[in-house]
Amino acid sequence: MSRRGRSWSELRREKVEMRGRFSTVTVVLLVLVGACGGDSTTPTAPPTTAAPVAAPTTTVAPPTTAAPPVAITTPAPAPEVTLMNGEVVKLFEDFDHGNFDDSTTIDNPWLPMQPGNRLVFEGFTSEEGVQIPHRLVFTVTDLVKVIDGIPSVVIWDIDYSDGELVETELAFFAQDNDGNVWRMGEYPEEWEEGEFVAAPTWIAGLADARAGIAMKARPELGAASYSQGWGPAVGFNDRALVDEMGIVTCVRTGCYQEVLVMDEFNNDEPNAHQLKFYAEGIGNVRVGWRGDDSSTEELELVEIVRLTPEELAELRESALVLEERAYILSEDLYGLTERSQAPGAA
Repeated sequence: MSRRGRSWSELRREKVEMRGRFSTVTVVLLVLVGACGGDSTTPTAPPTTAAPVAAPTTTVAPPTTAAPPVAITTPAPAPEVTLMNGEVVKLFEDFDHGNFDDSTTIDNPWLPMQPGNRLVFEGFTSEEGVQIPHRLVFTVTDLVKVIDGIPSVVIWDIDYSDGELVETELAFFAQDNDGNVWRMGEYPEEWEEGEFVAAPTWIAGLADARAGIAMKARPELGAASYSQGWGPAVGFNDRALVDEMGIVTCVRTGCYQEVLVMDEFNNDEPNAHQLKFYAEGIGNVRVGWRGDDSSTEELELVEIVRLTPEELAELRESALVLEERAYILSEDLYGLTERSQAPGAA
């Protein structure tokens, strides 16, 4: 899902600043293949009027061999920090590498991730009173990528604003033995008017980044906030806490009982809160907000899709195409990771 830490207006400012930095990078466009052949929920290539095409001047070939495994070191305990609201918390979560015996089976009832499941969200972002249509497609692939020594499930997110592709992202999650789901890192590509702008990547175990908790096994009202990930190189420092439990919410896919509401925020924006509504057995069904942020987002779940084996295979190949670009565009970081593996791969 979209990151709480940066609003769309902030992303646009960053894109202008980053464009010069990436001006010498050649993007060899590999068209994103649709995962469901003409299905309206399929994250196909963006409209031709805003296709992410860059004319190459020099071809940069992706690595032909897998990157060497990254050495894993036991990190020091997380330091404490005082948030603007006065809460004293750990800067990032302590991470036990030995507590992940079956890390790719993600069956946490609040955030299940079964390969082939797709959630489609629609709504709008509001920037200084102007509403912009927004569409998000969240799909669980059957790929596995080892992050910081932990096999992790690969998620593919595609984000459209007013029909234009603005972000396509690979994200990585793992579940520990206690049932907590951990966010292990992200490779997001940001686009504007059909042009690639930046890939602010963070990967747990690299560049001082640390995994964070995407969803606890047993969320508790009144419990302290926790880190959802720590990526200091790209300013990722989102946190979450339980805002409400046991409510009812209705979206286009139905009405859900006993819904969990999570408040996501960061210390840089003390009065800007993204609210995410979770239904047991499904996951996120609604996104809202609270506070005085000039850029807000409201989304609701509009479709739940179960891909066929053939569609899942097509999705896998498309995600691997995106990963090939990651090895080119984030060579100094993503290039240090092992390649994602398909089911049955050695």
